[in-house]
Amino acid sequence: MDKVKTLRCASDKSISHRSAIFSSIAYGTNTIKNYLFAQDTLNTIKAFKKLGVEISIDNGIVSIKGNGKYLKEASDIIDLGNSGTGMRLISAVCAGQNFLSILTGDNSLKNRPMKRIIEPLAQMGATILSRKNFLAPLAIFGKNNLSGIQYNSNIASAQVKSACLIAGLYTDEKVEFSEPHLSRNHTEIMLKQFGVDLTIENRKITLGKNRELHGNFEIDVPADISSCAFVMVMCALKPNCEAIFFDCLVNPTRTGILKVFSDMGVNYEILNKKAMCGEEVADILVRYSPNLNPFYIDGEILPTLIDEIPALSILALFAGKPSILKDAKELRVKESDRIKSIVENLKKLGVSVEEYEDGFKIQPSKKLQKAYIETHFDHRIAMSFSILKALGYSLDLSETKSPNTSYPNFFEHLKYLGS
Repeated sequence: MDKVKTLRCASDKSISHRSAIFSSIAYGTNTIKNYLFAQDTLNTIKAFKKLGVEISIDNGIVSIKGNGKYLKEASDIIDLGNSGTGMRLISAVCAGQNFLSILTGDNSLKNRPMKRIIEPLAQMGATILSRKNFLAPLAIFGKNNLSGIQYNSNIASAQVKSACLIAGLYTDEKVEFSEPHLSRNHTEIMLKQFGVDLTIENRKITLGKNRELHGNFEIDVPADISSCAFVMVMCALKPNCEAIFFDCLVNPTRTGILKVFSDMGVNYEILNKKAMCGEEVADILVRYSPNLNPFYIDGEILPTLIDEIPALSILALFAGKPSILKDAKELRVKESDRIKSIVENLKKLGVSVEEYEDGFKIQPSKKLQKAYIETHFDHRIAMSFSILKALGYSLDLSETKSPNTSYPNFFEHLKYLGS
């Protein structure tokens, strides 16, 4: 093996969004270290500046002087770019404000489903206008005193859960949320850090009496396991590569990727477990893994690795047998229709792929033909097929700017691992 490389991947996007949102509606001033300075998360900061929150960035440290729960009316439309998390969570904050907010985004975001958060927020008393089929832009007429809700979500979605819990901060009435499978739980962890009372029983969350957020502490954002997965796949496929990825988030609601790595025979080790901002964090050592098994992914594990499926589709090409994905219809409504994007681009490379409504079956193939890859401006599609290019396969991507939404240093890190 060559010398062991070391890398700290992009900071966690989910935690960065939430740290900015909760600090903005808390009492007190918070500082955030290792905030993700990517387009999506910077748009969240811009949104709260428009809503009257005092936010400064100095030497990579974000300082937020919270307004408390009630903000100021923005004088302009709030543009959240490509961020579904930003749109859905900030909608919940705006639902609790006694003024009009208009939220928009880029073409991709304006075609992503918003009914899932419009319905519960409307049940709680907010008035939300949208385009046909519940699409953004959203015009939100909020109110300071929302109604309570007992919401049983039919999908496991951290964004829907977070929207209900955030809106629940603006009512004294009973607020309960339940979901069919456990989705990522960063909102629950961070609300507790800010002093909010909540109880968790299986997959049901209930807000308690204290719903005020209090800050005056430092948040240190770990590295994003979803982003790390893409460069880890590169390392697993690159002969003689060995790398340690520092400070990776290993929250159990996010580590489905590691279980699949284990099932596939990816050579990795968990090192130096610790806690950061209430989250489980570890360093992960990954080595070249030439003898890979196929994956079969379905059911409850999907919410824990939904964003990493594009990277796993690349890993599947190098497995010994076909890999199968089921129950992943949610991929149809991401930044692109990711099932279609993966299948069509793999076929261009000469790979035999069978498409299902909720997934696909990929036949392994290390001999790939030259192809033009259409990313559909989806950062995770662009990052996935860039792995193949970095490994020496002949392909061209329609664009390479989309990773800036979540991982601005992605190509730099890919080049470093490939050197």
